Parts: sequence; C-alpha cells; structure tokens
Amino acid sequence: MDSPSGFTNPPPGCPAHQGMNGSQPEPVERVPLYGPEFAADPQRFYEYLRQYGPAAPVEFAPGVPVTLVTDYSAALQVLQSPELFSKDARRWRDLNEGRIPHDSPAVPMMAHRPNAFFADGAEHLRLRQAISDSMAKLDTHRLSRQVERISTYLIEQFSTRGTVDLVDEYAKLVSLLVINDVFGCPAHLGDRLAEGWSGVWAGDDAEAASKLVGESLTELVAYKRAQPGEDVTSWMVRHPAGLSDEEMINQLFTMTGAGADPVRNLIGSGLLLVLSDERFFGGQYGGALLVEDAVDEVLWNSPPIPNYGVHYPTRDVELFGMRLAAGDPVAVSFAAANTDPSLSASRQMLSKRAHLAWSAGPHACPAKDPATLMAIGAMERLLNLLPDIELAVPVENLNWRLGPFQRGLVELPASFTPVRLRSRTPNPSQENVAARQTSAPEPAPAKGGWWSSFLARWR
Repeated sequence: MDSPSGFTNPPPGCPAHQGMNGSQPEPVERVPLYGPEFAADPQRFYEYLRQYGPAAPVEFAPGVPVTLVTDYSAALQVLQSPELFSKDARRWRDLNEGRIPHDSPAVPMMAHRPNAFFADGAEHLRLRQAISDSMAKLDTHRLSRQVERISTYLIEQFSTRGTVDLVDEYAKLVSLLVINDVFGCPAHLGDRLAEGWSGVWAGDDAEAASKLVGESLTELVAYKRAQPGEDVTSWMVRHPAGLSDEEMINQLFTMTGAGADPVRNLIGSGLLLVLSDERFFGGQYGGALLVEDAVDEVLWNSPPIPNYGVHYPTRDVELFGMRLAAGDPVAVSFAAANTDPSLSASRQMLSKRAHLAWSAGPHACPAKDPATLMAIGAMERLLNLLPDIELAVPVENLNWRLGPFQRGLVELPASFTPVRLRSRTPNPSQENVAARQTSAPEPAPAKGGWWSSFLARWR
C-alpha cells in the first residue's frame, strides 16, 4: 500500500522487531497524526499503519513519539493489563528527560494530573469509586428531560433563520449546557465554564481558557461544599472517599472536558451520517431507531476519541512479539481497533458494545451511558422539530478538527424551512414549532451567557 503522507513503504518485516537480539533498534520513520491529511482520511492512515503489525510508530505532535496500537486483541491486552501498562504519565521517559517540548499541544492531553485518569492501583480505585458512585446516582429520566429542554431551547435560537451550523450552534452547546446541569453549576459559574471550555477547544488562547476552567471549578467545589444539591459535584464532595479540594478540582477538570467534547463530536458525526446517508434518512422504523443505529455506527467506525488510552510499560515488555520499552508511551487507537480487518467477519455477531469507543478495562469511561443518551436525545429532538433539515454543503467540503485525539467536525452547515415560534412554554412536550414561515431572527442569549439565559428561560 502507498503511504498516505508520502512515506516509502516500510521495509520487509516489522520495524519494531529490530533490536530483539539485544542490539539497538534502527530509527524508524514515524507517521504524523496531526496534519490536515490525517484529519481528512484517518482510516487510510490506519490501513497503512497495519503494515507494521499490531502497533506502529507515530507522532502525536511534532517531536512526540508514540507507539500506536491498531490491533483489536492487542488493544484489549494493553487496556486490561494494568500491572504491565500503567496510566501514570509520570513514567513518561521522554518528557522526564527533556526531549518533549513543554509547549507541545500533546502535553496537556498526556501529562500527569492528580486524578483517576492518570492513577493506578489503590489510588485509582479510591478516586474512580467516587466518580462511579456519583455518576450512578444520575436519574436517566431527568437527564432525558433536561436534554430535551436544552435542545429545544437551542433550536429556538436559530429556527427562525432557516440556517444553522449544527456543530457550533447546537452540538457544542448541547454538550456544554447538559454538563453544566449534571454537575450542578449555578448560572454565573456555568457561563464561565462554558466560555472556558469553548476557548480550550477553539485554541485561540488555550492557556487563559484553561485557567478560566480551573478557576470556575475551584469556585464550584467551594459552592457545593457550602450548598450541596442533587448533582454529581455534590455527591462527589460527600462521598466516603473524602476527596480534597485539589482532588475534586482535578477530577472535575477531566470529567467536564472529557464529558462534553466527545458528546459534541458524537452528535456532529451522528447528524452528518443521518443527513448524508440514505440508509438513515427517513425509513419505515421512525426516527428513534434510525438515530440509535447512526450513533452505534459512529461509535464503531468514527469514534469521537479515536486515539488515546495512553499507557506506559512498567518494564520492557513484548506485545504480540513487539518490544516496548519501559516509560515509552503506548496509545490505543480505538478507531483502528474497531475497524481491525480481523473483526470484519464477526462484527455483526458481536455485542453493539464490543467496540472500544469508550475504552475498556479499569479505565473504561464511567459516563458512556449518559453520554450516549445525551447524543441520541439531542439528535432526535432536532430531527423531530426540524424534519426537513438538510446539509447546506457537499460532504466532501466539510472540514475535520486537527490532531489525533478527537474525531469531530469543524462545522456542519444545514438549512431548513424557517419556523415561527408559536409560544414560549417550558413544557417541551407541547410543540413550539408549528407554523412554518419566514420570521425575524431570534434574539441572542442574554449577555450573561448561554447557561444563565437557559436557566432564566426554563424557570
């Protein structure tokens, strides 16, 4: 197979096998996973990387070497073997020895934070239990109602125009506002948290945006210690694990970011599939089944977090005959493992949840069910309220976010028949969208921000 980036084909035999006789392995050409070519067609890269064996040499950013696992069985072995593959990024040898630029875009995603995501053993169990127990208290019926209310509110903001960017004006905001609700943010803190995460994702001033997120979460923890409620933050504050303020802030930093961004990507990719693939547009089974099928297909073929699950061998180990050095990052390509050709004959027989979109093993995503519910609910609400919505540009003209860590659209322009809102009622079961005719644009949210505007609207 020709290289997707102009590289020559790898030499006969897997480069990772070199040096097995005790000699130093020869340098190998690493495949970059951060340019526009990778963003446009990642599956072509994965197909090329499979020539190296179950794992391949890549770069997550300039000067950041990583071994990427592309084989489904090898991925499970890494994810389910914490005694051999640690999550503690303080083992990252290249970073410790000064070979990784500290301003690298990979460092914020890979460097250690004192939370469950980067912990092992008893410490991981203690922190993870606080998260899992708190997430388990979520009322799925209440969550569904809130997703419906938030989705309806956001649709009202653009429904009179007849055009919308379904990523920036819908998917991103649905995920952020639902996360605000789940974690019990009061109006002003929810506005700041949404602003901070929007800035982190936009990358305009990521350092300042990340600082805003941290400050907002610090205030949120203090607020919930003083005034606990029925929300995930309050349940974690009161958990028997006795998390300190620093532990709470670091847990919430990962949970809010990792909760909202994948849902944004999942909604965007799911809507693209529904609006562009005739298998999902209309049909005899109704919207709910079609939306669920679309979400399942995205999770299998284009997961919102395609390459992550970074681990560090605790000692020199072999993985399916491949030598991996202690302290060198080994990342799992959830996207490549899900599309492993060895699964092609058996995928239909596997459980729908056999995919690795939410990882596996002790660090599997604790919020995969609420995240899936949020995506399905938001997609269903949009398609129900705007049944004639369609893409406004050809699929090949769409752009994807750069980098190896997320698979998400930059924008998703769509058009539909403009709608005039009949009334403003807080009951989403009473259809607000009825008479279809051109009308003046809806006013933007109050200056306070999207979250405070939503709270004022629905209260």
